[in-house]
Amino acid sequence: MRTIFRDRTKLILSCMFIAIFGVSLLRSPYPQHLFLQHIPTAIALVTITMWDRRWPIGRGAFGCLVGMLVLHVIGARYTYSFVPYDTWGQTVAGYRLSVVFDLERNHYDRLVHLFFGLLMIWPIREFLESYQTYSRRSALVTAVLVVMSASLMYEIVEWLVAIVFSPEDAEAYNGQQGDFWDAQKDMALALVGAIVASVCQWKFK
Repeated sequence: MRTIFRDRTKLILSCMFIAIFGVSLLRSPYPQHLFLQHIPTAIALVTITMWDRRWPIGRGAFGCLVGMLVLHVIGARYTYSFVPYDTWGQTVAGYRLSVVFDLERNHYDRLVHLFFGLLMIWPIREFLESYQTYSRRSALVTAVLVVMSASLMYEIVEWLVAIVFSPEDAEAYNGQQGDFWDAQKDMALALVGAIVASVCQWKFK
């Protein structure tokens, strides 16, 4: 934590996340699922803290990590399947996204998997370049592979949740919404996000 407290930008981002996390817990519509939903949150916070202590994270990469956590916290509040983006769109712009884009399911989980690929490339690439002496090209290729592997491992965890926990808890955590190919689509979107982020970081290095 000492590196976070020494950097004003990272400290501000950390405080913003803590505030958002706290608000997300207020009057939760699905309090019975909060513990399961926030196991990944706890793991991520411990990992980021240890990572930043051992290998200080740059501000941009740290911002990406916080952004990913914020997206997850929003999804966790509504168990992903019920994030009310239609209500938000109606309130802000007067349009329901499900109507505009002819959506048959809640796609917030898809958005988060896409952004997982987009946001994780920078921190992984930075770590490999700064602390493992990778070239930019090697770091980006490896970062894409890491995102693919992490996405695969997460889908395996979701499968284990489906086996171990009750059907209600498993559905709330996994958010498949009856889609047989949910895992494959999630992994594909993470890969697309990772490739787009890698191309951008290569082009604008």
